[in-house]
Amino acid sequence: MGRFLLIAACLFLAACGDKSPPRNLEDACAIARERPQYMRAMERSERRWGVPVPVQMAVIHQESKFVGDARTPHRFVLGIIPMGRQSSAYGYAQAIDGTWDMYRTSTSNRGARRDDINDATDFMGWYMAESRTKLGIPLSDARNQYLAYHEGHAGYARSSYRSKAWLMAVANRVEDRAQLYYAQLITCSR
Repeated sequence: MGRFLLIAACLFLAACGDKSPPRNLEDACAIARERPQYMRAMERSERRWGVPVPVQMAVIHQESKFVGDARTPHRFVLGIIPMGRQSSAYGYAQAIDGTWDMYRTSTSNRGARRDDINDATDFMGWYMAESRTKLGIPLSDARNQYLAYHEGHAGYARSSYRSKAWLMAVANRVEDRAQLYYAQLITCSR
C-alpha cells in the first residue's frame, strides 16, 4: 500500500508541474477542455482586471505558446561562445524581471511565479489594466495591448513599434488570433 501511495503522489505532483503546452493551440475549445485550469485562471484575471479571455489567450500564444517555463534563446559571440539569454523574459507571459518585480510589489503578491498560469494571467491582467490607465488602450484591443506589452508603456507612448514592421505584423496576428479564439469560445461550453 505504501508503494502505491508513493507512486500516486509522484504522478499527482508530475501532473501539477506540467509546463508543456496543450496539444492543439489553434482551437480555444480544445485548450479549454485539455487545460481547464488555464481557463479558470484567465477567467479570474478577466473578473479582476477586465481583460477578455481571448486577448489573454492570444498574447500567451504569441509569447510562450503556452509553455510554462519558456525562455528567450541564448546569445552567442562569434556564433559559438554563449553570452546569456536575449532577455530575462520567462514563463507563460514572458515577463521580464523588472516588470515582474513591479507587479509583485504593486499587487502585494510576493510569492508570484512566472511559470504558474494563475500568476501569469494575473500579471497580464494587471499590465494591460495599467496600459488602459496610462495609455488609454481598451482592454479588448488585442493589437495595441500587445504592442504596449512588447514595447513597454514608455516605448508604446513613443510609438517605437512604428519603425518595426515585423512587430506590427506580429501584433496583427495577435489581434487575429484573439478574434479567432473569441469566435471559438462562443461555440464551446467552458
